[in-house]
Amino acid sequence: QVQLVQSGGGLVQAGGSLRLSCARSETTFIVYSVTWYREIPGAEREFVAAINWIGDKSYYEDNGRGRFINNRDNTKNTVYLQMNSFRPEDTAVYYCDANTWWGPGTQVTVSS
Repeated sequence: QVQLVQSGGGLVQAGGSLRLSCARSETTFIVYSVTWYREIPGAEREFVAAINWIGDKSYYEDNGRGRFINNRDNTKNTVYLQMNSFRPEDTAVYYCDANTWWGPGTQVTVSS
């Protein structure tokens, strides 16, 4: 059962930007770190980024470092992944995960 709400995906040109959101209505969400993953059909799920519960530490997969920015607004029970300088190989379904909760995924398609 999907327990996180995701938004922000879509079609974007290479070099463009999108901001993904991951939210949960319960305030207990704010005490957990949140991890972003992505999946390409036929490939394994891969790590994209993670942010700790306070929001002062983020971790990035090498290809996203310098292009993606993780932040969170715990007053809104929401985590954001700002994605810049898109490349066609960033096309994937992006998921967020926290504690035992997970989101339904949001499609990001990058056109060249």
